[in-house]
Amino acid sequence: MRKFARITLPLAGLNFVNQASRTMIATLGPLLALEFALSASELGLLAAMFFAAYAAAQLPVGLAIDLWGSRRVQTVLALVAATGFVICALATGPFGLAFGRVVTGLGISAGLIAMIKVNTQWYARDQVAGMTGLGVLVGALGSITATVPVALLVPAIGWRGVFVLLALLSLGVSAWIWASVPNGGPEGKPGATPPPRRSLGAEVAEFGRIFRHPAFLRFAPSVALLSSLNFTYQGLWAGPWLRDVAGLEEATRAVLLLCYAGGLMAGSAGTGQAASFLQRRGAHPMLVPWISMVGIAMVQILLMLQPVGKLAVLGAIWFLFALFSAAGPAGYAAIGQRFGAELAGRVATAINVTMLVLVFLLQNAIGWILDLWPRTALGGWDAAGYGWAMGLTVAMQVVAGLLMLRPGKG
Repeated sequence: MRKFARITLPLAGLNFVNQASRTMIATLGPLLALEFALSASELGLLAAMFFAAYAAAQLPVGLAIDLWGSRRVQTVLALVAATGFVICALATGPFGLAFGRVVTGLGISAGLIAMIKVNTQWYARDQVAGMTGLGVLVGALGSITATVPVALLVPAIGWRGVFVLLALLSLGVSAWIWASVPNGGPEGKPGATPPPRRSLGAEVAEFGRIFRHPAFLRFAPSVALLSSLNFTYQGLWAGPWLRDVAGLEEATRAVLLLCYAGGLMAGSAGTGQAASFLQRRGAHPMLVPWISMVGIAMVQILLMLQPVGKLAVLGAIWFLFALFSAAGPAGYAAIGQRFGAELAGRVATAINVTMLVLVFLLQNAIGWILDLWPRTALGGWDAAGYGWAMGLTVAMQVVAGLLMLRPGKG
């Protein structure tokens, strides 16, 4: 675990910031919508701007990590994230807040990719999913921090103060990464031989080979959709669903979002360890993500039935939603094994950019669907719209699952 503490854990610290910044909008979303008089589509666009910037940065940061290493890239990006949080804290209107979210999205854009890169370099192939899962588990603590703790902090320091705290945390993580993580690149691994240096054009051209690879075309859509559901609901729409469909007050919603974060923690560690365990015993590396795809589809069907009443039942359903959606990184590791370690950053970002485009589209599409119904007397959205939105994502999962099950290489 000493290697994990030195190499993976500091990078997981920026993933903590990533998760906290995403989940926080689900907690603060209803408050921001009322303060700035935002419609559902406008709130969806505000959240989606974060992911649009996140997606736009993926291919460049993947290439940068492969060429210059996680230490250098993540140290700088943590400073960018801190700047974005400060802009949000100083925002006087929706435009300023959206701009701050764009800058933040750029700053945390390589959180998972940097971990996968160093894990691919420093661990055996059948350990990568497990170590990545543990790193994502640390990041999931950020999701927990952004639920009940944020709800308790807001009355004392306001939502602006929460952004200031995240800025300070980002500065600390930047210093930690620089001090602890070794310089990136295969030369950092004992006994490894650095790959030959090539032109920048040749390095960029590798993205074409990745996107055309049969394993990528077969598995990436399912893995990307699995993770995008987590981003879409944890990042925004879980909170409004709990208000509008379940009829819960703010404090109770925070508790249910805490259950969600708990499921994300359990799934991050559990699915990664399960994938490594089963792979060592000859199972297909994509087995755990496939099971999770089936599981999250069933959970969404339950949510479409609009279960209300006992909080324990709602907590269990959203816990399972998060647990299954947390299997995405195991799928990243499985696809990455089809390529060399020198391409680990670019493979992960190729999946990530696909996933984040889906997040941008889904967060906006759900807002558009909800706006088809009149606002409720309390300022929320009609429960029927949420059911139709989940029906859309279940249909997308069926298509992606059939593509993954199609016979082929990989």
